[in-house]
Amino acid sequence: MTNATLVTEFILMGFSEVRELQILHAVLFLLIYLVALLGNLLIIALTLLDKELHTPMYFFLKHLSFLDLCYISVTVPKFISNTLANISSISFLGCITQVFLVVSLACAELALLTGMAYDRYVAICHPLHYAVTMNRRTCVKMAASSWLSGGLSGLLHTATSFSLPFCESTRIHQFFCEIPQILRLSCSESYSAEIGALAITSSLSFICFLSISVSYIHIFSTVLKIPSVVGRSKAFSTCMPHLIVVTIFLHSAAVAYLKPTSACPSFVDLLMSVFYTVLPPTLNPIIYSLRNKDMKSALRKLVKNHLNGPFEF
Repeated sequence: MTNATLVTEFILMGFSEVRELQILHAVLFLLIYLVALLGNLLIIALTLLDKELHTPMYFFLKHLSFLDLCYISVTVPKFISNTLANISSISFLGCITQVFLVVSLACAELALLTGMAYDRYVAICHPLHYAVTMNRRTCVKMAASSWLSGGLSGLLHTATSFSLPFCESTRIHQFFCEIPQILRLSCSESYSAEIGALAITSSLSFICFLSISVSYIHIFSTVLKIPSVVGRSKAFSTCMPHLIVVTIFLHSAAVAYLKPTSACPSFVDLLMSVFYTVLPPTLNPIIYSLRNKDMKSALRKLVKNHLNGPFEF
């Protein structure tokens, strides 16, 4: 076992050591971040201002957008600023903060997506009971549970990961502090605490995935019974994007955390981390705003009222 050393900072290796490519990556991430930022802020504004969007579906969407806004802001701005300043370090405390927030927000998002799937299940399969089942009290409890479960998961993984001793190497082959890469730097050969934490999180994630799958099995079986082609198309267009985002998010996170960690990750490994940290917060507002008639109507109303004077939602 190599002697442990006091770590004050880590070195984030990023995607490339070529300066020109680093600048290109920074510009690309900046554009993606701006799209995610504007899209999620727009959804939050619309769901707050338009009274017609004060329904359970848009209540969850508002929380999802705020989650996504925080989620992408934890890693991307730091990567952009480091790259443009031509530095690659992150403080020990900064790394701890990144790990806690990334895990917390990712777990909270998965729990919230599970709640959104249940909301669609009740709306489509039991429409007559929807108002009673998905009342405001229930929605608030589901959202609060998502945030709480995410925070507890973040605390658990942060405590188990950073309780390990670190060796001389502090190079993280990633563009942010990711747990598998941090564990690779540890002098300890025993990861039982983190493996236990990962087992708990994986089990809860599997339960969420199973719940989402069951919800959509019922949803699709009900939708297929709808005689109207327009009705079936509307239901599928509402649910399919949600299911696609959930699948990308879970699959990429599972690959990043469950596969053996190599000393020098491949481009595919780096791409997987982008898929679960950057892609969902960017895609969600595009999917839910551009493909949603209520959101488009609210946006037109917002633009019209802005041009004509004070808001009249």
